[in-house]
Amino acid sequence: MAIALAAAVLSLLFLASGAAAQNRGNAQAEQSQSLRDRRPSAPSLPPVGRYVAESGEGFILDRSGRHPLLRFDRRDETWVLRPSAAPRGDVIYRNDAGDQVLRVTPSGGMTVYTSRAPGGSPASFTGAGSSLTPPVLGPHLLFRLMAQRSYMVSQAVGGRLVEVNLDGDRSESLCVEAMIVATEAVIRIARSPTARQYINELRSITIVEGSRAGVTYSRGRLVVTVDPDEGMAGRPSSARVIRAILPRG
Repeated sequence: MAIALAAAVLSLLFLASGAAAQNRGNAQAEQSQSLRDRRPSAPSLPPVGRYVAESGEGFILDRSGRHPLLRFDRRDETWVLRPSAAPRGDVIYRNDAGDQVLRVTPSGGMTVYTSRAPGGSPASFTGAGSSLTPPVLGPHLLFRLMAQRSYMVSQAVGGRLVEVNLDGDRSESLCVEAMIVATEAVIRIARSPTARQYINELRSITIVEGSRAGVTYSRGRLVVTVDPDEGMAGRPSSARVIRAILPRG
């Protein structure tokens, strides 16, 4: 009888000890969850914002559409960015030529990569920015823009007439973007003493619509194809245009 009573007491003590341990475990878990809840969450990037890098370059980042868009201050080209995962939870944003443009950390830190800062320069948010979605011009303004871009390219190559044509009816805004980007790329090549020779035969720049974005350059004719189904991502960048013109080394 005494042995049975002692066993019962020990059993009660064991149960009480287990319950106390469980209560302590629950309390610790609740305390840990409370601490996690109080930790500051990673700042989310605004849909459209303006940033300035320590290197002095400013830019607008527009994340309101299907693809992130970026445009540097005093530049005509809007870059379409494609995100990819990186170590430590970072996200790298590249253009369609594969060049790294941005790197964003889980905490919201941002680094921008440019010709001025190829190794990267930290960038800070400075305020709201305007949308980078291209507007629709209409026939009159479109014709004026085509004539203007033709004149700019012709002057850049030494006064030789270079026609600028646009053949598309599904997305005027995308074709206009491609025209600006392509002509700007040619002007950049014309300003380079070593690359200028590769556009000596250039006679026309034509923007067409197709099922896949691309660039071809042959016999003095530069053809840029845009894919309206892909939106801004269906327009080749100036980097792709330049690579299509210059020989591969």
